Amino acid sequence: MISKRRSFIVGIKGIKLSPKEITFLKKYRPWGIILFSRNIKSFNQTKNLTLSIKKIFKDKNYPILIDQEGGNVSRIEKLITARAFSGYYFGSSYLNDKKNISNLINVYVDQLSYLLKEIGININTAPVLDIRRNFTNKVLFDRSFSNNKKLVKKIGTLFIEKFHKNKILTVMKHIPGHGLATNDSHFLTPVVTKKLSYLNKNDFFPFKKQKCLFAMTAHIIFKSIDPNLTVTHSKKIIKIIRKKIGFKNIIISDDLSMKALKFSLVENTKKAFSAGCNIVLHCNGKISEMKEVAINSPKLNGFLMKKTLEFYKTVN
Repeated sequence: MISKRRSFIVGIKGIKLSPKEITFLKKYRPWGIILFSRNIKSFNQTKNLTLSIKKIFKDKNYPILIDQEGGNVSRIEKLITARAFSGYYFGSSYLNDKKNISNLINVYVDQLSYLLKEIGININTAPVLDIRRNFTNKVLFDRSFSNNKKLVKKIGTLFIEKFHKNKILTVMKHIPGHGLATNDSHFLTPVVTKKLSYLNKNDFFPFKKQKCLFAMTAHIIFKSIDPNLTVTHSKKIIKIIRKKIGFKNIIISDDLSMKALKFSLVENTKKAFSAGCNIVLHCNGKISEMKEVAINSPKLNGFLMKKTLEFYKTVN
């Protein structure tokens, strides 16, 4: 039953579920599972993996996510190459041929959606709506569509709408904007000093009025708003996401095991929920850590239950 699930998403270690992972999933019942390159060896193997997960939950539409942006963030390389199709590629393609960008995105998303559905995946953690600068950290640089906020929003909207038409849900990221970060949040805590008025006009802009059921937080500090806490842990910034940006749907934390978060894993989990995240994400597949996240994640509340039912209505 959906109501018995807990408000967290985890990764798994290998190409099939281990006995310990099966026990974990049955006991703690995460909201969803996210797959990475380490989990994907072949078409049939991946399909069998997702079927085994769905069998545990007796749910053909159980939420299974993948981080398939294209470019350097391409988890299905063993099935099909998508490295050419980065955010930078689509932004450049728009500038070169504005009339046909919709057709290009439609063809790409149709093919990708077909493959994802065939292997049992129904949520893609894309698009990236961060605005690129010439100083943006290289980990994010080619994942961004453009340095133009309106172009980022336009292309992002096209991706979201097309994936949804194909019954693949999307997770826009990294809300409320990661493009001003010069550090890689996998290893360090980026600190952004721009004022709220600037951020609201620029970095927040691509996220506004997007019809996306999910958004993923940025593990960065906006010093002028909350000098001590990253977005994931900041009640002040989550409130801005709700009020100024107007995002009313499910907020998912970025990976809690990233080094940008400076507390223990237990505290990272508790503080994310306290700040207003609806679901927390843990990716590395370490069972001992997964248990810490699970124990400190609540069961679905009324809001998350309602939004989860919206997910099922869309993908069914």
